Amino acid sequence: MAYTSNVMIVRHKLLANLVKLWNEKQLVEKIDRLPIELSPRRSKTLGRCCPHKERAVWKYKCFPLLGFDMTDEEDEVDLLSKYAKKALEREAPNKENLMCVIDEACTSCVQINYEVSNLCRGCVARSCYTNCPKDAISFQKNGQAQINHDTCVSCGICHKSCPYHAIVYIPVPCEEACPVKAISKDEYGIESIDESKCIYCGKCLKACPFGAIFEISQAFDVLQSIRRGEEVIAIIAPSILGQFKTTIDQVYGAFKQIGFTDVIEVAQGAMDTTSNEAHELLEKLEEGQPFMTTSCCPSYIELVNKHIPEMKPFVSSTGSPMYYTARIARKKYPNAKIVFVGPCIGKRQEIRRDEEVDMILTFEEVGAIFKGMDIELEQAPEYKMVFNSVREAHGFALNGGVMGAVKAYLGKDAGKVNGIEVADLNRKNITMLRSYAKSKKAPGQFIEVMTCEGGCISGPSAYNDIVSGRRQLSQQLTKVKETYEERG
Repeated sequence: MAYTSNVMIVRHKLLANLVKLWNEKQLVEKIDRLPIELSPRRSKTLGRCCPHKERAVWKYKCFPLLGFDMTDEEDEVDLLSKYAKKALEREAPNKENLMCVIDEACTSCVQINYEVSNLCRGCVARSCYTNCPKDAISFQKNGQAQINHDTCVSCGICHKSCPYHAIVYIPVPCEEACPVKAISKDEYGIESIDESKCIYCGKCLKACPFGAIFEISQAFDVLQSIRRGEEVIAIIAPSILGQFKTTIDQVYGAFKQIGFTDVIEVAQGAMDTTSNEAHELLEKLEEGQPFMTTSCCPSYIELVNKHIPEMKPFVSSTGSPMYYTARIARKKYPNAKIVFVGPCIGKRQEIRRDEEVDMILTFEEVGAIFKGMDIELEQAPEYKMVFNSVREAHGFALNGGVMGAVKAYLGKDAGKVNGIEVADLNRKNITMLRSYAKSKKAPGQFIEVMTCEGGCISGPSAYNDIVSGRRQLSQQLTKVKETYEERG
């Protein structure tokens, strides 16, 4: 795994340990000792006061990995084994919220946004003092300013007023990363996610330096379905090509070793998305609609539904690749559990609108499952796909991939379409999309919108890092020989 931070190492290590216990049929029996084994009494903890605090963090980080959150704790003295038992006994995932904040881990974050640094010269102008609307600025004996944080409302006027830039802004990483202001501190100073605003982009999860933000996992629901002997089908997103450093046939073989009944590439469904979206685009333009956006990114759909309702008429009605692939799988396996596997948190919300997909696994979770079950990818038997999807369908994983596929499908008619890409739903790009919707004008007739910078390959729950993932995916795409052009 190409780790980009210790947070990823910790999350991967914890889930892998839980899966190992599950695989040995010892999850309930041994889970209570796991925090102690991970943080022994005399271990040194970086950033924590003591091993006991670290153990508490380990304990509560197990909650979302088992499919729970902090509100599910009935009594603080309850052991982890109680929740592990519940996780193994439930028949299906049952949480309403998709994400949660581990309060034990979140308490380490900054509680203030503005602070006076030692660059303060104790100047005569005292612009910070004279402009503060709450009289929160006072002065020490040496003339340096200080902020009374009980009075300060973090308006930032002092920060803007200081001629020496001596007052620094200290951002809260998750709040700064969220493009729709869906996360903020509650009365206890703990971050809280407002899912009525959240678009499930996962930017907060990636930004939190304490690893306090988790998605509610369904990993053990999937594993238990397999253990019960049910048919479980993995439908795997195109970005799988950029995740694991071995042949794709061996990766699919490793999925079979986990116990999946069959593996189907979502790239197969992407071909249906491509053809339907291409025809819809031409029809909309002929009807006089000024532009149309793509519809396969679930976080973008959440953005439109919750924050830019004016954009709804311009969003394609075509289903996502997951949508079409799930129906392919359901036709072949009518009684199976269908599990989407990808790098995306937003898909957890999309499956609530799609009755054909039962559960979600992320690439990050899959990597931990491989580790916990001692599955060596390089030694896995190859499992080849029966259906060969075109290169452009696999290219959905990269920004520009959907547009490229549609244009390749249109062939000679592609010249009629002027397209633009929006490959990062940050605040600037959201403002731009809102202006398109309100003015009913855009610089392109076809707008591809992806939440993640670089496309799905850099999703918040990817296994590989964005640079390595893009490089590997691009290399793998060259090995896919069949294209729309060759198919004619």
